[in-house]
Amino acid sequence: MAAFSSLTDRLSQAFTHLRSKGRLTEADIDGTIREIRRALLDADVSLDVVRAFTARIRERALGEEVSKALNPAQQVVSIVYEELTGILGSGVDRPLNFAKNPPTVIMLAGLQGAGKTTLAGKLGYWLKDAGHTPLLVAADLQRPNAVTQLQVVGERAGVPVYAPEPGVQTETPDRVSAGLTGGDPVKVARDSVRLAQDKLYDVVIIDTAGRLGVDEELMEQARNIRDAVNPDEILFVIDAMIGQDAVTTAEAFDKGVDFSGVVLSKLDGDARGGAALSVASVTGKPILFASNGEGLKDFEVFHPDRMASRILDMGDILTLIEQAQREFDEEEARKAAGKMSEGSFGLDDFLEQLQQVRKLGSFKSILGMIPGMAQHRKELEQFDEKEVDRTQAIIQSMTPEERRNPKIIDGSRRARIAYGAGTTVSSVNGLLQRFEQAAKMMKRMTNGTRSMPGMGGAGMGGKGKAGKKGKKKGSRSGNPMKREAEEKALRERLSGKGKSSGGSAFTKQPQAPQMPEGIPDLPPNLGGGLGGLFGGN
Repeated sequence: MAAFSSLTDRLSQAFTHLRSKGRLTEADIDGTIREIRRALLDADVSLDVVRAFTARIRERALGEEVSKALNPAQQVVSIVYEELTGILGSGVDRPLNFAKNPPTVIMLAGLQGAGKTTLAGKLGYWLKDAGHTPLLVAADLQRPNAVTQLQVVGERAGVPVYAPEPGVQTETPDRVSAGLTGGDPVKVARDSVRLAQDKLYDVVIIDTAGRLGVDEELMEQARNIRDAVNPDEILFVIDAMIGQDAVTTAEAFDKGVDFSGVVLSKLDGDARGGAALSVASVTGKPILFASNGEGLKDFEVFHPDRMASRILDMGDILTLIEQAQREFDEEEARKAAGKMSEGSFGLDDFLEQLQQVRKLGSFKSILGMIPGMAQHRKELEQFDEKEVDRTQAIIQSMTPEERRNPKIIDGSRRARIAYGAGTTVSSVNGLLQRFEQAAKMMKRMTNGTRSMPGMGGAGMGGKGKAGKKGKKKGSRSGNPMKREAEEKALRERLSGKGKSSGGSAFTKQPQAPQMPEGIPDLPPNLGGGLGGLFGGN
């Protein structure tokens, strides 16, 4: 996410010098802690949170879990991951509290400009998609055109809006400075609950007024609405770009209305994102949702461990899989995988898969969930989403036979396709070349070879030349001292005393974000590197 891009880069740099060391000294650890502290402060994380966070990391890093680790550098990263998950709210991850007897009343609170109205529409859309019947309530009668905005958002989301009062329609300095409203927001909130009971809406989402700053009048109105409807959830919506002031604002709202959960908005902004790392730790209230864009689908349940994984550039494959499972047709994905393994995957199949992938959101957000993408951030930021539209136009300008068998596309056909798509022949050539390369790679991956770039045909379990010359399994070293050490280590492992590294100590990854058992693979169109099909003209 853009809000954490700077923090991700700084933390990655802090770990860089550790990777080449087999043993860490106290000076190494202190230097890393110092860089982590600077990175967090630069991201506008609260000073008290930073002090407590770095103190815990230093205490654990100087303990036995690092000194006795096969790979101390990776163990330090694992500790940072666990502690980062902790300050983001580890252990308090929970869903919404739904009422035993509907309707469930959810009240939104926060400063003006935090994104409450847009968030109301996103939450309503998410609940509707989950099988609920939500009702949006326009109780912000103070901000000019707030009622109209909620009605527009509700129409886009396909969720009904209760708006008996028009609210303030034009911005008059005298009205705004005096805090006047276009009706009684408490009565609107109270009546909305009765309406939901009569019309059988099972969730009521109340959008309340905000201010440019915290004041007693704002809190008084919020408390009156709270007391009138007795909400099951009070969600504090906070702008992730607010920085150091996040803690002060969160504490004021917690004291004023005693909110039960936090929603982070505008995580797609270019600010430093310190709010997310401060609010949960300071207030002790869980972050329930995160909003990362303007679209109705740019909304997700907040998982502290997954967010920590993203910040440390470990990706968020679990969220990507969950989104894919919601949007993809399993049978169609299985057919596509079969065509890839057979080598019969054509451009018409790719077009169909491309249209499904687009349902997940922007390609930037999808690629951003893949581990290690921080080092490619420059290319990712320069990626033009319209390139997907141009690719689609080129494919749709082909005949069905050309899509099934791209090899028949000669020079005259390429000129016709380019003319039909409103692009150049070089763009058509580039797409066909990239498709051919991607098709080969996807075929290798679906067949299980999974060879790495630059490794030729030698993949996992392959029979490349390197494999023929490699050391036989079970062979022993010719060095007597090394052979004795190997045999001792083997005896210890067999007796249960030794520690199994599960692979090379220099490639071992932190164990915290491992994929749970039972999670299926990504659909072939995501796992097959389709991002490589989109290049510049």
